[in-house]
Amino acid sequence: MTKSAAILSSNPLPRAGPYPTGDPLLFCVYHKDEYPQGNGKMEAPKVGNGSDFDPDQPYRMYHGTKIPGFPSHPHRGFSTITATIEGLIDHADSVGNGGRYGQGDLQMMVAGKGIVHSEMFPLIHTDKPNPTRFFQIWMNLPAKNKMVKPAFEMFWAHTVPVYETEDGKAKATLWIGQNYWNIAKNPNTPPPNSWADDVSNDVVISHITIQPGGSITIPKAHEPSVNRSLYYIEGNSGAIVDKAPIQEKVYLELDPNREVVLEVPVSATTAGEFLWMQGKPIEEPVAQYGPFVMNQEAEIYQAFMDYEETKFGGWPWPRDDMVFPAEKGRFALFDGKETTPFDDSEGREVSPDL
Repeated sequence: MTKSAAILSSNPLPRAGPYPTGDPLLFCVYHKDEYPQGNGKMEAPKVGNGSDFDPDQPYRMYHGTKIPGFPSHPHRGFSTITATIEGLIDHADSVGNGGRYGQGDLQMMVAGKGIVHSEMFPLIHTDKPNPTRFFQIWMNLPAKNKMVKPAFEMFWAHTVPVYETEDGKAKATLWIGQNYWNIAKNPNTPPPNSWADDVSNDVVISHITIQPGGSITIPKAHEPSVNRSLYYIEGNSGAIVDKAPIQEKVYLELDPNREVVLEVPVSATTAGEFLWMQGKPIEEPVAQYGPFVMNQEAEIYQAFMDYEETKFGGWPWPRDDMVFPAEKGRFALFDGKETTPFDDSEGREVSPDL
């Protein structure tokens, strides 16, 4: 076990499957798939078996058959956060929202009283590989917000604040969080009723990259009661956390009332990457079964009954594994209005790479 004044506990990361999380977070998966060239239909060379999560393969089909991803499925009682680094994702939901996003974009969705959505990973490029890297995170909702109206927000990569150290050897993408480093105000406001929407809950989700010889300091938390976690996710030469050497991929629980210095040795041959997450705990009972997260088991039973009866509004799309045309660029469809990362008044052509 790695020990220091700021490290409360240290455990190896699981080789596959969800990472450990603390209240208010429920679930976190780091997706890293080396998808090959597409076949012109955005399909992978192999056919999925309906549940392909094999960590020994270069890529996984997940619940997809010909296109990897997660075809339509329901959620109730929590929020989802999809924070992208590389690759593209197609989103569709039962409210009629949709989009294609990635390359650093951030999507947040409050499932609330119930929503059905799909997240597919189309192999758009036929002339080069289609790798993806992103985090899928679930954050709980307090009881008072579990049955609110679903909400959806898309934040394009160029609007997501990034802090960079003076020497340029470390940077932190602040997907969620306020008033850390020199980022006085994050311009991207989480959806209403999300736990992250209340600044006093001090929610942070940040991706940190440190080049060899670089370092960065995670400041003390604003709210002393937050659960603070750090995940060492990439790097083959080790790292240093609060002066303690880290050689394997680990999950660290940190003291939120201490600054923590992260370093990558100058002798390292690759950059080190970390995921930092924290939030004030909700401190309510959690009853979870599959895609539903409530407070009591009876509410889970009711969620299944409601879904069987209403399908949470039904599925307005022509296919369960909804993907959009390969030539379509990044976009978000919300309340019937389509937006893109681009200023249409400039007449720029939208490319799937942008």
